[in-house]
Amino acid sequence: MARPPAPAPSFDRVPGTSLHRQLFVVLRDEITRGVYASGALPKEEALCERFGVSRITVRRALSDLAALGLVERRHGLGTFVRTDLPKARAQPSLGLVDGLRKTALETDVEVLEVAQAVPPHEVAAALHLEVGEKAVHALRLRSIDGTPVMLTDAWVPARLGKRVSAAALRKQALYEILLAQGVKFGRVVQEITAEVAEPARARLLNLETGAPLLKFVRLLHDLDAQPVQHLTVSLAAERSRILMDIPGETINTLSAGQVVHDVHPAPARRHP
Repeated sequence: MARPPAPAPSFDRVPGTSLHRQLFVVLRDEITRGVYASGALPKEEALCERFGVSRITVRRALSDLAALGLVERRHGLGTFVRTDLPKARAQPSLGLVDGLRKTALETDVEVLEVAQAVPPHEVAAALHLEVGEKAVHALRLRSIDGTPVMLTDAWVPARLGKRVSAAALRKQALYEILLAQGVKFGRVVQEITAEVAEPARARLLNLETGAPLLKFVRLLHDLDAQPVQHLTVSLAAERSRILMDIPGETINTLSAGQVVHDVHPAPARRHP
């Protein structure tokens, strides 16, 4: 039987994030790493002592874990890791269009906004638009069984967005509308980063402000290498992950991904 994690007097407290949320994140990480091999989490008193928090804080964290489906609370016995948790992660094996189709089929979509607008500078530059030129903007929220999982923020050049409307997006995914217009997808450039949820996105994704988000930006081109869609996807880190299936022959190429560091030198200090 594996030993429980070594006790610690407390944990680093992050200003602006509730204690029960911080405790939830720590315990969730330990559960997913298999720390509690016996299945039983420490008693509430032990968690209070380990982390230096109140019993109310511990109970709220355990309730959040139960709501997420990671643990079950048995009256008079304690809290236990659920035995029906997935043992292995799914393996990615889909191409671009199949992956888009799978996302559309597995989620329910809520169209939040569809309008023609001038995109942000970086989006306009990526889509090769002139200064002040408008594009079609579509903001959608995708959920599974009522739980929000991803917020998609898409921009399409106006020449390709004539059929894009709220009504159309409730029936078809954006990629399907583009395919129906004869667009054939070619090169795709993706950037994956992390960020925190500001109030508006936190509310839409049913998260606390400051919760961690996975963010990927996808620029799709057609077969003539012309950009046809700029997509930004925000994912709740606690509910989603990004899988990649990389052929062996591309391991040492940009197709396998490349880490880019945006580190700027600190300005020189002026001495009096």
